[in-house]
Amino acid sequence: MHEQFRQHVESLHPRFEALLQCHPFSFLDLPTQLPKSGIYLFSEAGRDLYVGRTNNIRARLQQHCRAGSSHNSAPFAFRLAREARNVVRASYKPEGSRGNLLQDPHFLFAFTEAKARLRAMHIRVVEEGNPLRQALLEMYVAVSLEAPYNDFDNH
Repeated sequence: MHEQFRQHVESLHPRFEALLQCHPFSFLDLPTQLPKSGIYLFSEAGRDLYVGRTNNIRARLQQHCRAGSSHNSAPFAFRLAREARNVVRASYKPEGSRGNLLQDPHFLFAFTEAKARLRAMHIRVVEEGNPLRQALLEMYVAVSLEAPYNDFDNH
């Protein structure tokens, strides 16, 4: 293994442990002190669901959870809404597209409910400023915790 890559990989598990040791909070109880950049984890009823990474944790959590967030800003909530409405496969045709789905009042309601659900979930964060380690850590955490809403699929 390339030495530089090995060093990045070896740095992942301690950050993973730090994430798991983070005291969980909800969006409604967002701490005043948060790391600037790093990894965040959404969990519900003791089940780890979604891992994300960002260079601005506070702003990214707001995008995920804010009632007025769009489908582009709140992809996890949009995925939960798809699941709730049994529209699990994305479509890149006009019929079934994100814009088309949001025209359906039942889907729009499910999306609104999903954002409310995210606001009540437990959130954990860990700081990671290096963009390469941030990307590796997101994958490491998602794979290690078997986060069902991280798929790393190409579009």
